[in-house]
Formats: sequence, structure tokens, C-alpha cells
Amino acid sequence: MSSSPAPTPVAAHGSRLAFLVVGLCWLAVLFDGLDMFIYGSVLPHLLATGTFGLTPDQAGDLGSYATFGMLVGALAAGTVADRIGRKKLMVACVTVFSLASGLCAIADGVAVFGVGRTLAGVGLGGLLPTAISMVSDYAPRGRGAIVIGLLMTAHHAGGILSAYVAKWLIDPVGWRAAFWVCVLPLLFAPVLAKLLPESLSFLLAKGRTDEARALAARYDVELPAARTGKPGAADRWTNLLTLFRGGEWIQTLLYWLASFGGLLLVYGVATWLPTLMRAEGYELGSALSFVVVFNLGGIVGMLVAGRAADRFGAPRISAVWFALTAAGVFLLSVHMPMTVTMIVVFLTGVFLNSAQTMIYATVSIRSTAAHRATAVGWTSGMGRFGAVFGPWLGGQLLAADRGDWGFTAFALAGVSSMVFIGIASLRTPRSAGRDSEPQELVTAH
Repeated sequence: MSSSPAPTPVAAHGSRLAFLVVGLCWLAVLFDGLDMFIYGSVLPHLLATGTFGLTPDQAGDLGSYATFGMLVGALAAGTVADRIGRKKLMVACVTVFSLASGLCAIADGVAVFGVGRTLAGVGLGGLLPTAISMVSDYAPRGRGAIVIGLLMTAHHAGGILSAYVAKWLIDPVGWRAAFWVCVLPLLFAPVLAKLLPESLSFLLAKGRTDEARALAARYDVELPAARTGKPGAADRWTNLLTLFRGGEWIQTLLYWLASFGGLLLVYGVATWLPTLMRAEGYELGSALSFVVVFNLGGIVGMLVAGRAADRFGAPRISAVWFALTAAGVFLLSVHMPMTVTMIVVFLTGVFLNSAQTMIYATVSIRSTAAHRATAVGWTSGMGRFGAVFGPWLGGQLLAADRGDWGFTAFALAGVSSMVFIGIASLRTPRSAGRDSEPQELVTAH
């Protein structure tokens, strides 16, 4: 009697270890999301109690400090990771944003609090792209895109956690306790340092091929293709200039403008949703419940966006998603029954977060292999200026006693992104059809 051979214990053990790596990165991104969303969750209380004498325009500036720090962290992440390794960078990022939250917790004024939020943003911005690279290296065979989508759910799970932390702690203990909770990930840093292996791509780039092969065999994952050489500054500028040659500059600017509006919308809503909902007449507890529902929608959206894009095309899905987001955000300016409002908030979360992801997917699919990293990176970088502008814009509107225009302004940003990505999808870039290699879902914030 014959039977098929059972999986080898080594392969099974390696598979479990690979999931351990993904799990550790998921927890790191969960803490990233908690730290990112906690400011928006405590902001209604800070404004209502006049903490630090905080005004709405100052609150908007503080929100922008964190997103500016994220811009710096994201831009520096690649260079730093190439020098010290992705594992060490992840540990450093968790340490930085945890300690920065401690600085916010002990702050005695707006200036110190602002420094804390800026430093937290640096850690937050550096962690996410590094974690994505790590799980790409160690994802089970053929599961890269699914695992990246799963990783991004952790960011929204952190947003849900931030709302509950604020609801449970602000009234009985005070707002500082919420930021002390955000210091707790510091205890997770030694766990990362001990259990997380180094990136396979980093080991190959450093010529540590034998070590990379041993890790790939142990974790039962495919060894990434070794980089043939590190591009110099001249190569990077050449790749960037390629995006503007001929008629490509129109396509490139359309992507950048769509990304600017998309991240303005994402971070503007993430910062001001509880405050704007409270301005619409909802109690603080209800306003924080909207944060939970919004991020639940974000989790669902990340899980379904890739499948929808595979079937209907990423550019089309991005345009439709932004249109639905704009409609949902605008409806939030209308006081509706609680059940209807919850449904609108949930659907807005579904479409908003994955609409921006589809911009990156569109750029990735429509770029040649030689210029893909440059195209996606610069589209994300230009979008991050929108991430800085969004929280500031909300604060300015509230300071001018135009809080009722907040949702309308964010809805208009969604409409603009819909228009820009829609026009871009109608154009046929010269690179189309020249690169047929399969694409995975590109996920970044």
C-alpha cells in the first residue's frame, strides 16, 4: 500500500517560524497604528478642557507635526535600513515612537508635546515600509500579496485600540494615561530584537549569502533575488527624469496630485473624525465609537481591495472608491440617525483607506520594472505632503469657526483624487505593455 509522503518536520517547523515573523511584524504595526490614532482619539478632550490652552489651529499644527515626522521617517528608512539592517531599524522605530509618547505624556506645554509628536512620527514613518519589506521576505511561498494586506489590517486594528484606550482611561484617569499606554510597546522592542530574524534582502545585499540561504531554508521561504548593484545618485535621478520624458510628465503629475488628495483625506479624517463628529452634536463616547467603526471598515477594505482590483482594474477601482469616499465623508456633515451614521462611517472606512492603496497599485502596474520603485516611491512621497496638510486644514477650519465645512473640505479632496486618477486611467502610458511581469498589491500609507 502506497501513500503520499508526509511533509517534512523541517518544512512544517519553518512554515510556523515564517508565520511567527509575520506575527511579530503585525504586532509592531498594531502599535504603530495605536500611536498614530491616539492623538485624534484624545483631541476632543484636549480641546474641550482647554489643555495647554490648546486652540483648534494649534491642534491642527500638532497633527501635522506627526505626519511631517512620518515623511522624514519614511524617506530615511531605506537609507538607514541599507546601513544597519531592517531588523535593527524596526527595533529602533518601535523604541523611538514609544519614548516619544512618553514625552507627550509628561509634556507641560504645547512645545514639548509637539516635539513628542514629531519624534513619534519619525518612528511611525520608518516602521511601516520596513515591516512591509520584512514580511515580503518571509511570507509563505506564493502568499506575499495576501500577507501584506493582512499586515495592513494591523494599522487599523491599532486605530480601534486607540479609541478604546481613550474611552476607558480619559474620564477616570486623564488623557496622559492614554499616552502612557503608548509607551508600553517599548517592552516589545526586546522581543523583536530576540525573535525577529534579519531581512533576507539585506543579507544578500551585504554579501552574507550563506547566512541568507540558511535562514531561507529554516523558514521555508523563497530566497529573494540578489541585487546586482546598489544604484548611485546618478541612477536614481535618471530614473526620476524618465518619469517626465515625453508625455509621461502628465501621467506622473496626475498620480502625484491624486496621491496628495488621497493622503490629505486619510490623515485629515484620522485626526479630526472624533472632533468633527462631536461638533455635529454627538457625545464623546459616540464620537470615539465612530473611530472603531471607521477602522473596522478599513480592515475590510484592505482585505477586499486587491480582489476588486484584480477583477476590474486598479485605476477604475481607485476612481470609484474615491467617489464613494467623497460621498460618505460629505454625508457625515449631515446629522442622521445613529444607525445610519454608523453604516456611513463603516463604508467610508472601507473605501477611503483602500482607495489610496489602489493609487500605488496603479502606478506599480503601469510602470516598467526598471522604474517601478522610483515611480511608487515618489508618488507616495508627494502624497505625504497631503498627509501633512490634512490635519492642518482641519484645525484652520475649526479655528475660523467653520467646523461644519470640515467634512465638505475633505470630501472635495476625495473628488479631486477621483478626477486625477480617473484622467490618468484614461491615458495609455508609453510603458504600458512593455512589462508583463505579475504585480502584487502595493500597500503603503
